[in-house]
Amino acid sequence: MIELKTNEEIERMRVAGNIVARTLDLIGEEIRPGITTEELDEIAERYIRSQGAEPAFLGYHGYPKSICVSIDDEVVHGIPSKERKIRKGQIVSVDVGSFIDGFNGDSARTYAIGEIDSEARKLLEVTKTALEKGISKALNGNRLGDISSAIQKTAEEAGFSVVKDLVGHGIGRKMHEDPQVPNYGVAGHGVLLKTGMVIAIEPMVNAGGFEVRTKPDNWTVVTADGSRSAHFEHTVAITDNGPRIMSL
Repeated sequence: MIELKTNEEIERMRVAGNIVARTLDLIGEEIRPGITTEELDEIAERYIRSQGAEPAFLGYHGYPKSICVSIDDEVVHGIPSKERKIRKGQIVSVDVGSFIDGFNGDSARTYAIGEIDSEARKLLEVTKTALEKGISKALNGNRLGDISSAIQKTAEEAGFSVVKDLVGHGIGRKMHEDPQVPNYGVAGHGVLLKTGMVIAIEPMVNAGGFEVRTKPDNWTVVTADGSRSAHFEHTVAITDNGPRIMSL
């Protein structure tokens, strides 16, 4: 069941989303060749807690860390490790969640580490644009398929593919609520979008094929063909005045 949020609840969610956004800003300042993914996790957890919030991912379905750090061919859910160092030329996706005052915030960005090749640059630009196009369709009276179709079209017209096994989601008191928000679909179809809905829109775009697999750690999802993947995400509220990005 889709839960519509009140204006007061949306304001509370904005606080959670703002903490996530500032955490990602901080990671953007600290991420560099030589830093470990564990150090990034520690930076994020320390900041989230300093704001009076909890890291929403820590312990979620048994997940062992506070953020997800996914490198190159890893799509999502990469587990931070003290053994794993960031290297120049990589693309690194960081997904962050916070929980405060009864509500969740969720957002992700993919960072370029130093100079990256032209394909990787294009992949980041297209994925970010796909998110923007999807958000632009998050309007009262539109259909969920309008968001999904805009994302898919943007990615595929650039020669890339969207992951189909993983989707965006409703968000609120729980991290994952109805409805699911696929990154592919048909415009004009699907759930009717209404004021008060809050969704996490998150294109996951692969340079190669759309197929993915899960590594033996049962968390890290990678592209089946070894191609690189980018991930950008915002929490978005549907309002009478258009989409409101909560994770800024």
